[in-house]
Amino acid sequence: MKSTERRRWLKQVAVLAAITPGGIVGVVREALSAGNAPIAAGVQRIKGEVSINGKPALQGMLVAAGDTVRTGPGAEIVYVIGQDAFLQRDNSVVSFGVDAAQNLMRVVSGKILSVFGKGPRTIKTSTATFGIRGTGCYIEDTPAGQAQQGFPSVVGAGETAMPTGQSRPEEATAIKAANGPASSTYFCLCYGEVELIPTAAPHEKTIYRTRHHEKPLTISDDMSMPTMMAPAKVINHTDMELTLLESLVGRNPPFAGRQGKYY
Repeated sequence: MKSTERRRWLKQVAVLAAITPGGIVGVVREALSAGNAPIAAGVQRIKGEVSINGKPALQGMLVAAGDTVRTGPGAEIVYVIGQDAFLQRDNSVVSFGVDAAQNLMRVVSGKILSVFGKGPRTIKTSTATFGIRGTGCYIEDTPAGQAQQGFPSVVGAGETAMPTGQSRPEEATAIKAANGPASSTYFCLCYGEVELIPTAAPHEKTIYRTRHHEKPLTISDDMSMPTMMAPAKVINHTDMELTLLESLVGRNPPFAGRQGKYY
């Protein structure tokens, strides 16, 4: 996209941001003033109680390999690491691998929208490993025993779920009654390419590409389910937020300026 087209697109996003709750308009304005250049790495916006390695997060603070970012109830943080940008929502814990060369991100729990530059990245959640490159994606991860929000649990009332590593239904335990639902991950590949490997069923590995949220999934580690992956809907993230994140690193999402439905 040419510079003038990019600025026009960002101005449209800024107008939407100004009338949308969440206070991201200031970040969009900074991206506009930066033109095609990415803005400085580090924390761009903080809302509520956020910590990095156990210390209160501050505007401009760098997030690097080996760091853990934690958000409290109602909190939110936007930050940039190299070519990658993140919008981490409330009640979430995200860690970055100690070895920067591995490009590893671990979503311990919670919700995060991410955009990534060129080159391979690896994301781990409680249920799967994702190998990605040049991707935008949204993740909501709920480890076993935590209540899932935004979409139904894969284990319904009165149902039983198999602990990881068991395969015979007669050996299933009532996880719903004991520890709550099995681990579950919502994953939307907003655009780009992914190699997705469910932890509980590596043989179900799949590789696919999307351009605009075509294949959101729910991934489980419930061994009583026929498969570990099930189709889902687009939830809890927007094209405007993706555009914001891409603008912070001097890029546009592939759907920028297109005609048709937006999320």
